Amino acid sequence: MPQAMIQQPPHLEARGITKRFGDFAAVDNVSINLLPGSFHALLGENGAGKSTLVKCLMGFYHATEGEIRLNGLPTPIASPRDARHHGLGMVFQHFTLIPSMTVAENLVLARPDLPAVIDWNTERAKLEDFLKGAPFQVDLSSRVAELSAGQKQKVEILKELYLRTRFLILDEPTSVLTPSEADEVLGYLRHLVDKGELSVLLITHKFREVQSFCDAVTVLRRGRLAGGGSVAELTPSRMAEMMMGEARTERKVGKAATPSNAPVSIQPKLRLEGLRTIGDNGLEALHGVDLTVRAGEIVGIAGVSGNGQRELVEVIAGQREASGGRIAVDGKTHLPTREDLRNHKFYVLPEEPLRNASVPGMTVAENIAFRLFDQPPFQNSGFLLNRSAIADFGRKMIERFSIRPPNPDAPIGDLSGGNVQRAILARELASGEVGVLVAANPCFGLDFKAVDFIHDRLVETRNKGAAVLLISEDLDELLDLADRVFVMSGGKLVHETTPATADLAEIGRQMAGHH
Repeated sequence: MPQAMIQQPPHLEARGITKRFGDFAAVDNVSINLLPGSFHALLGENGAGKSTLVKCLMGFYHATEGEIRLNGLPTPIASPRDARHHGLGMVFQHFTLIPSMTVAENLVLARPDLPAVIDWNTERAKLEDFLKGAPFQVDLSSRVAELSAGQKQKVEILKELYLRTRFLILDEPTSVLTPSEADEVLGYLRHLVDKGELSVLLITHKFREVQSFCDAVTVLRRGRLAGGGSVAELTPSRMAEMMMGEARTERKVGKAATPSNAPVSIQPKLRLEGLRTIGDNGLEALHGVDLTVRAGEIVGIAGVSGNGQRELVEVIAGQREASGGRIAVDGKTHLPTREDLRNHKFYVLPEEPLRNASVPGMTVAENIAFRLFDQPPFQNSGFLLNRSAIADFGRKMIERFSIRPPNPDAPIGDLSGGNVQRAILARELASGEVGVLVAANPCFGLDFKAVDFIHDRLVETRNKGAAVLLISEDLDELLDLADRVFVMSGGKLVHETTPATADLAEIGRQMAGHH
């Protein structure tokens, strides 16, 4: 990009921003000062108001109160097009690329000043010239659908740089990147910030990224400003305290002695044999997955999103049909029928439980009772439900699993994400006897209290002798909880390690597909 075309990043201020939805204030009187050429982090628990605030900055929402200033002047931003006009751009959590189009087509069609007739030879020449100085090299002719998740994220960032964005908002940009890719992407943006060509506002839950790349931090809690300051003067524990409203001490989960330390002749509790399935695109998503999990151990599966983890969990849970292979528990074929699930004491905690594992309009107690509703004392005379017994059971589970608010008659859809997760975990562990537990990204987007609680329950279940299969995109979580860790890439398990012997660089290479 010619140097003459580079403009300085704007000084962006949000003053007293309030955004209400009916009587609910998602953001309440929040001010943030984003200096030119700065790398600023925005932190907060799930539901703290981060996404609402940045959508007000980008013109997706109109603030109920407050004003936005650019370079000291009040500047209404009525739409994303207005934001783009002022040099503001955003990379979202979910991809906005058009899968059926090429990389070149996606980059060109994103331009707001697109002519009625596109001279593709000229546009391609401009793109090739742009890529000479770009941080990531991509094939302009590749269709987006053919790219890995990490490559798609890089194209999203390239798109913003090609559009000459000078203030870039990143919403959890590294969730689909390997650790080395995350450092590469954020490192290059840090380089542009240091050169004075870009300002960055980073929404993240990873303190390592904040400490490694950011200058300053602003913390939201329950829609309000909870604190902030220079990253150099803040510790992770202090930032966590701002997010939660109380101090959080470092903790280690208590794993008991495990059969994974014993001779390998111990029979597996759960075994996947040559498991295959077809993905939503009609292509094979799992390519003969073989895996064993022994009683009393947690086996973790790491990997960049989109490499078959979701399909694996859906096959195990009975939400997707296997095209080949076998699932066995204690050597016996396991089918995800109600009878087999009960006989094998087989339980699943899926990702996004409000969508995948509950009925939002039904009560907390009813959702907790789904596993047992057809058993005494919940069913009378073969078909009548004992509503009193269901409510009593719900109250006990609510107390045991600290579900808030403690109301068994409340619709589960009214609960926060962390409390929905607690309720579904209560249902899956309610019997007290667990043979196999499969958990998929059980802590994604949850606050620290919920994360600690769920981690404790997973380890407690493992310590009681259950086989636990934990699928997570958080590598730190896996290395903290698991006894063995596998990497999944391209629908296959490609690497095995233990937390004690893990080579993070090698794990990153395997996650990136360099087998």
